[in-house]
Amino acid sequence: MEIIDFLSAFLNDPLTVIQDLIHQYDYLIYLILFLVIFAETGFVFMPLLPGDSLLFAIGVIAASTGQLSMSIIIPLLIIAALLGDNLNYFVGNKFGNLIKQKKKILFLKKEYITHTETFFEKNGGKAIIMARFVPVLRTIAPFVAGAGSMPYIKYIVFCVLGAFIWVTSLTFLGYFLGQVVWVKENFDMVILLITFVSVSPVIIKIIKKKLSKK
Repeated sequence: MEIIDFLSAFLNDPLTVIQDLIHQYDYLIYLILFLVIFAETGFVFMPLLPGDSLLFAIGVIAASTGQLSMSIIIPLLIIAALLGDNLNYFVGNKFGNLIKQKKKILFLKKEYITHTETFFEKNGGKAIIMARFVPVLRTIAPFVAGAGSMPYIKYIVFCVLGAFIWVTSLTFLGYFLGQVVWVKENFDMVILLITFVSVSPVIIKIIKKKLSKK
């Protein structure tokens, strides 16, 4: 129950949770943040971790308090994302067909995998980069790449580009906007906006699908 409460707090208010963790664990916060990003990208059944808002909050804290070093956090989280992606890719490569036979495993539904496969078919290798910025797809994309026919050499090129762009763009966005007073005072609203922008491609796709049925 404590883990569920912790994840719920992380989803709702990552800024406060990270600041509390810094207060409790000091420099171990780097390991904790590494593990969160690794888990979100590495475990196909963990698609609900707050990757986008977490990176933004990290940038805000680095800018406003200096409690996190950008020179440490950026390469550290890029490595975490890459390690997670590669684990997910090889799990998909090894157990993809077995997992796809199940209707649901924890938070992961079979339809998520099906939608991601369609997304790959339409966008090719660049889907790896695009999926970085869409919750759920970000977690499932490496798994589907491994379970499908994407060669590892092709996958790793897009994987490295995606990890670099995702981590640097959102963290630096938080860093520069975090110095704006309005952003600090309305952080919850900013996080909601980031979340909405992240999931908007999925929402648009669902709406289009329903309209096409009509």
